[in-house]
Amino acid sequence: MDDCLAITLLRHGMTGENAKGAYIGWTDAVLSDEGKKAVYAIREQVPYKELLFSSDLSRCMATAKIIFPDQYIQPLTELREMNFGAWEGKTYDALKELEDYRKWLDDPFHVVPNGGESFTSFSGRIEMGFSKVVEEILDNSAKGATIVTHGGVIRYLLTKYSGMGHTFFEWKIPYAHGYELIWGKESLRRRKACMSLRVVPTMEKRNG
Repeated sequence: MDDCLAITLLRHGMTGENAKGAYIGWTDAVLSDEGKKAVYAIREQVPYKELLFSSDLSRCMATAKIIFPDQYIQPLTELREMNFGAWEGKTYDALKELEDYRKWLDDPFHVVPNGGESFTSFSGRIEMGFSKVVEEILDNSAKGATIVTHGGVIRYLLTKYSGMGHTFFEWKIPYAHGYELIWGKESLRRRKACMSLRVVPTMEKRNG
């Protein structure tokens, strides 16, 4: 259909901190050697879109640059992961005895990390970033966009726009993986659920 628009949501490659299980929401960690290797391995299976957006953090920008080395990247701070405040850089084992941390694990949608960001603030910020992407697509009469971002951001957007009824934590997003969502133009303009989605990377090569 001529009025179909596609948005690819792709998670960044792995960092050393990710491998250790540390919380690194706003921490500007870089891709590990293993993470870079995994991104290079899937670069030809990520569909090209006219517009490219990324969280402004290094792990996302580097992932976007590896996959689309010649494409302009529009960084958006709104597409960052949740800010975990005082828990940034720490693992479950380091935090598990803290009462506030255990309360957050029991109710992450209402309890706020110490010095961090509430889920309400996090989701509102993502909506602002997603609206910027949609407006750019529509204003430029583009057929789609790629968003390179974080696991939590993708889970939120899939929960809101997939139409599948999955809860936030039911979505499993491996590093350097994600989904391509398809809308009709008017449905996307009105922020309705997408009409279909597929896993990315695909088994098809980008150039044939």
